[in-house]
Amino acid sequence: MDSSNKISRREAVKKMGAVAATAAISMSGVGALASCAETVAAGLDRPLKVLLLNGSPRRNGNTFTLLSEIASQLNKNKIESEIFQLGNRPIRGCVACGQCHAKGLDKCVFDDDVCNQIAEKLATCDALVVGSPVYYGMPAGQVLSVLQRLGYSAGKYMQGKPAAAVTVCRRGGATSAFMSLQMAFQMLNMPIVTSQYWNIGYGAAPGEVAKDEEGLQTMRTLADNLAYMLTQFATGTAQPPKREQWKMTNFIR
Repeated sequence: MDSSNKISRREAVKKMGAVAATAAISMSGVGALASCAETVAAGLDRPLKVLLLNGSPRRNGNTFTLLSEIASQLNKNKIESEIFQLGNRPIRGCVACGQCHAKGLDKCVFDDDVCNQIAEKLATCDALVVGSPVYYGMPAGQVLSVLQRLGYSAGKYMQGKPAAAVTVCRRGGATSAFMSLQMAFQMLNMPIVTSQYWNIGYGAAPGEVAKDEEGLQTMRTLADNLAYMLTQFATGTAQPPKREQWKMTNFIR
């Protein structure tokens, strides 16, 4: 690689920020496309779609359970979704070579893992949800690696699109992991989707999070809020979602 073509992270962030206004305009018009029931009426050419990243190496573990709850609720709101499994193969971290920008690739120069597959999907989706298990109070390493590379190399596909983070743990550390995941969204002008509580679930054994009634309800509320935001951005006609009666659960049952 030619070191003379390197570009600093600060310069890259400035360049991505320059397209933020365009992205915001796009999100208020054709960039965020209407749901299936409203596509024709709104004059848009496809339904809204949300990309959900499963950052757990376990394909059907607790992170997947939470993301599936979101996907199911999005479907009830006539919003399409796809759960993308990062898998358990290595994902390289950013090496700060700057070649993605120097060559105008809009993707990472390294094409030997799932990073660029996700970049392609981000180009055509309308929102992003990132789910991760908690390791030592932090998101899984592969999630951080891919988010950092995506934000730097393909950030233009993320600009202006609603985003949310989801974490799951046995007992503690979920809050700090949740906050870490949201940091990238805030640097990429991505409106953060909220819920009735932090987007956290609790469970140890695979699938155990399904017993966390409040956690599952939090995922459904998140999905309702995301559907409302996307539809409002696209059509300006969305009605605020109806709320479920709050289910409060504790560690000790």
